[in-house]
Amino acid sequence: MKFTKIIASLAIAGLVFVSCKKEEDKNLANIKSIETPKEQKAIAPENVQTASFTIEGMTCAVGCAKTIEKELSNLDGVEKAAVDFDKKTATVTFDKTVQNPESLTKIVQQTGDGKTYKVSNFKS
Repeated sequence: MKFTKIIASLAIAGLVFVSCKKEEDKNLANIKSIETPKEQKAIAPENVQTASFTIEGMTCAVGCAKTIEKELSNLDGVEKAAVDFDKKTATVTFDKTVQNPESLTKIVQQTGDGKTYKVSNFKS
């Protein structure tokens, strides 16, 4: 009887150990996929366009400016995006065959609730 209890305990401990390891591996795989930056496709030199614009409504550098910068950077056709909280400006280098000023403006405004961020002085 004692031998059966030991075998059962070892079997349960082994199952718990193996199942936790698999779950941990899945979590690590998810974290790696989240942290991996998007690969940028090369933009033909004749299609490269740089735009700068003012963003009103940002209240902090991390929560607002970095979030907008990340959203812009993750768009297809965007090579580089930089948002300066202090100057309240954004500069975006993009493929003009994929993105346009209207789509960039729309993404910035949608990053908030549609009313928080306002884009103005769009120059390309």
